[in-house]
Amino acid sequence: MSTLADLPSSGRLVRATLVAAAIAGVMLVTVILPAEYGIDPTGIGRATGLYRAPEAAAEPLPTSAASAAGADGVTATAGSLFKSVTPFRSDEMSVTLASGEGAEIKAQMAAGERLIFSWTSVGGGVDVDMHGESLDTSAGDRSYWTGEFEADGHGAFEAPMTGNHGWFWQNLNDTPVTVTVKTSGFYTRLFRP
Repeated sequence: MSTLADLPSSGRLVRATLVAAAIAGVMLVTVILPAEYGIDPTGIGRATGLYRAPEAAAEPLPTSAASAAGADGVTATAGSLFKSVTPFRSDEMSVTLASGEGAEIKAQMAAGERLIFSWTSVGGGVDVDMHGESLDTSAGDRSYWTGEFEADGHGAFEAPMTGNHGWFWQNLNDTPVTVTVKTSGFYTRLFRP
């Protein structure tokens, strides 16, 4: 238990507050503004490599989806912008795997369509293979990412070919594991094959 004599004086508290405010101000001007907002009033951001130039204004999307969309319904424009005839959607799906069991969840996508994903496992890590299967047999199948005893995975994906793209998880634990995947983007459906 502290006594009144053990507590810092008002003068020490004021000095400590002023020192903390000064350090925060220096960090704001030399680190946060250059790295996050592209404002570098001191030049230290450029010298240390923290400076991130502001992004250029984006070009407007074409006004007519029918005239702008390619054969696959996806149109590339400036930078990473694109316009899709497939509506934006979000899904969540879970699968519980017994010990030694494996299962897949896939998204049906046209070439060039994009989604973001986040999956987590509860009960232990799983082996994972994120892969795609072309609807056109000449394009074949592709593996995009594999991992062992992974507890989660997060990212963005652009379909290189029209087909079904997703994850195969296998539970090598002695107890059941539940994997839940959340997706958002431009794809036809999320399903279990």
